[in-house]
Order: sequence, then structure tokens, then C-alpha cells
Amino acid sequence: MADTGSTAPADREPAREGRVRASAAALCGVLALVAALAAGHLVAAFLNPNASPYLAVGNGAIDLTPAWLKDWAVRTFGENDKAVLLAGMAVVLLVVAAVVGIGDSVSRRSPWPGVVLIAAIGLVGVAAVAARPDLTGAALVAPATSLLTGVVVFPLLCRAARRSRAAKAEGAPGSSRRVFLRAGAGVAVGAGVAGLGGQLLSGTRDATASRAAVGAVRPAIPAAPIPADADFAKLGTPSFLTPNKDFYRVDTALAVPRVRAEEWSLRIHGLVDRERRYSFADIRERRLVERTITMTCVSNEVGGSYVSTANFTGVDLADLLREAGVKDGAQQLFSTSVDGWTSGTPIEAAADPARGALLAIAMNGEPLPLEHGFPARMVIPGLYGYVSATKWVTDLEVTTWRARQSYWLKRNWAERAPIKTQSRVDTPRGFDTVPEGAIRVAGVAWAQGRGIAKVEVRLDDQPWREAILSAEVNVDTWRMWWIEFSVPSGGHRVTCRATDREGQTQTEDRVGTVPDGATGWHTINFTAG
Repeated sequence: MADTGSTAPADREPAREGRVRASAAALCGVLALVAALAAGHLVAAFLNPNASPYLAVGNGAIDLTPAWLKDWAVRTFGENDKAVLLAGMAVVLLVVAAVVGIGDSVSRRSPWPGVVLIAAIGLVGVAAVAARPDLTGAALVAPATSLLTGVVVFPLLCRAARRSRAAKAEGAPGSSRRVFLRAGAGVAVGAGVAGLGGQLLSGTRDATASRAAVGAVRPAIPAAPIPADADFAKLGTPSFLTPNKDFYRVDTALAVPRVRAEEWSLRIHGLVDRERRYSFADIRERRLVERTITMTCVSNEVGGSYVSTANFTGVDLADLLREAGVKDGAQQLFSTSVDGWTSGTPIEAAADPARGALLAIAMNGEPLPLEHGFPARMVIPGLYGYVSATKWVTDLEVTTWRARQSYWLKRNWAERAPIKTQSRVDTPRGFDTVPEGAIRVAGVAWAQGRGIAKVEVRLDDQPWREAILSAEVNVDTWRMWWIEFSVPSGGHRVTCRATDREGQTQTEDRVGTVPDGATGWHTINFTAG
């Protein structure tokens, strides 16, 4: 009896210190990670949504991604590129967290090696927030909260898992064996509440109500009416004006900045005689002008969809710069978004009244959509967006090219980026099957700042034929075109090319988007029969 009594504790001790199942160990790491991110997200909601460590790391990843890879992501995933990035980050983080948990179980020692790895992940979040140009030191509270939550929750869960394993090995009551299940469920629920709370609180900083309060924006000088024959939508072209919901969006913002008009301001400074600052009310009360402008992204490949047209309403950027007084020697207008993104515009383009550059506050008759820059953005005709179209703009510095380098200039994109003459076939679409006989081919062409003089279309190897053009609205907008061909059954190809009003025909040479926009003729293949 004495021997039996003395060996029982020794039998139980290995169970208490035994190895946790790999699935439970992995769950410890995953739950600790989720709890950490949720806690940081909640705290960030009170400070700045971009202080959320998950978003900060994602934004950092975007900033560090090589230009060619970003271009590939936009080309491959379109406007879903950021969702793909976030999903990829989530998978990587979950795998790492699971490995950390399993590693702790395999070691059969204290959870401190795992805690150190969790802390290292947390420090990445701290570094990402610290590197954000749009965040202050106070924002570090959010990633610090994530780090603290992770290093506290992980060992607690590991201990609960070991206790449950030991209780099961000793044949303890079911309630004792469910220690880990209760702990894990508690962490999961807490993380869910924190994450959802952070999302809802971020919404209370919502610019949606502020945007709604702005109401309709009526220009003192409206744009000219759009002629009825400005598009050939019935023949397969886009509508002349692009609805706001369909207007292309390409930017580096992982989370759309949410700025209330009441809190927004614009500072103009640098090489100026008088520093100026404007509130949204100041801009709204000025003489507003409406202009019809086609915008194009430099990431638009030949035949791509990153081109759209809208009526933009705002104030002349040239007037604001004149009031500030641009000094001699100024070369660029260096603009900064509320999320820290920067752009450099040739000063002559921004300050030239004839070009019609706008500080825009409305789009197609309504305040700018949040994703398109509410409360205010720049719109400068004739230049690709990365040097002309800063959204959520809050700072304009008149400076030199040498003094400041913008986001994309640092990544070896061109300093000046006039939009190139381009055209696109919209119908038939590539690899369509159409009835043999008469078919209509239709599309669009653009050469902002110069205007489209003609579009030529070629079927297979036949001679070029000139297409019918839509009415020209102005030289800063696209023009639609169509032409009819008779096609026999079988495979065919259609190619288009445009000539601008300066007599320049777009080149056949196919080059990519880097560093100043794509070139080449758009060709599609289809089948008749």
C-alpha cells in the first residue's frame, strides 16, 4: 500500500507536463494572434483607424512592394488587389501563429520561447505604425496594446491546454477537462467583440454623415451640356459620363480614409509669398466651377479599363496658388493625402488657368464618394493620376523637384506624365462569337489636352478604315467611335489606332506601364459563325 501511495503523484506529474496535441497547440497561437489584432483594432478606433497594426503592416507592405509587383497586382487583381493582400497577410499570420503554438507544445517547456516570437510579431506592428507619416506618437498605443495582449493571452491559453490534457489523462471530471475549451471560447468571443467594436467605432468617425450633410453641390459655372451623340452606348461603348459607382479606383490606401468635412483643411505653403489655409466651408463658399474631365491611370494597360469620365466641381487650383503667390524657382506642387501618400505635379500644370486644374469637392453632381477623395481631391486634366489626382488632399507645398520626392518618383516612375494618345475596342470583346455578315465594332479613344482627331480600324490584314466619331465634348475627354465590317465565318482580329489633334498617331510599339504609361495598338480576336 505504501508503494502504491508513493508512486501515484509521480504517475500524474508527467501528465501535467505532457505534450499538448498539435491541434490544441496551434489553436493557442491562432487565438492569441486574433485577440492581439482585435485589441489593437479596438484601440485604433479611438485614435486613427490606420493605427490598427493589421492595417499598418498592410500599408507598410504596399509601400515596400516593388513597382513592378504592384503593377502586376493591379493588372491581375484589379480593384481587388488590396483584398488579396489582406487575405494573404491573414493566411501568413495564422500559419505563423499556429507554428508558434505547436513549437511550444513540442518543446514541453515554458511558453516563453513562444511568447518571445509573439512579441516579435507585435514589434513588427509597432514599427509599421511608427513608420506611418499620417500617424502621431499617440497611435503607438494601438500596436502596443496588441503586443501586450498577445504576450499575456498566449501563455494563459497554453497553461489551460496543459491543464485540460493533464485532467483528461488523470480521468478527472469532464468539467475539469474542459478548462481549455472554456478559455479558448472566452478569448474567441472577446476577440470578436473587440474586433467588431473597433469596426463600429471606426464607423462613428464616419465621413458618411458628413458627406450627406454637404448635400447637393451646385456650381456657379456649370459644365456644358453633354450632347446626345457624345457616346454610342447602344453600339457597345461606355456611357459618356461614368457613374460614380463604376468610376475606376486605383490607389495605395488599404483602408479608405474617412475624413469629416468639418475637420478637413488644406494648407498651401513652401515657395509662396503667403501661406494659406482653407476649411471646407471656405472652399464651398467660393465660386464653384464644373468641368467634364476624363481621367486615366498610369497603370492602364493597352485596352485596359482604368479610364473614366465625370463632371467634377470645385475651385480653380490656379486661383488658390495665385492667392498664395508662387515664388520664382518653384518647380512642383507637392501634394499630400491625409494618409501620407504624396504626389508631385509640375507647377506649370497646376498653376496654368488655361489647363483648368481643380481642387474638386463634387463628382457628377454629388459630393465626392469616400473612395474617390471626400472631402476634396485634385483633378488636373491631361496628366496621369499619380502626378495629378491626389485624393483626400490636405497639404500642398510649392517646392522643387530636388527638395521633395513623391511616392512614385521614389520608385522610379517618371517625373512628368502627360497622358498618351490611346484607343480601345469595346465590342466585340476578345474571343466573342458573333454572327457572320455585317458586324459593328465600337470603342473609345482619348488624348487629354490634345483631343482626338480620328480613329482608324483594321479587320485582319485589310487596309485601315476611318471610324465614325462621336461629338467632341472638349479636348480633355474621351471620344467614342464605331465602324461596320462584313465578316465571313471563321476567326478574325480587329485592331484600332487613334490620332490626336496635334497629328500624332499612337505608336504600334507595345511597352508596359512603367515608367510613364503604356503604348501600343489594341487588338482583339473573335469568331464569326
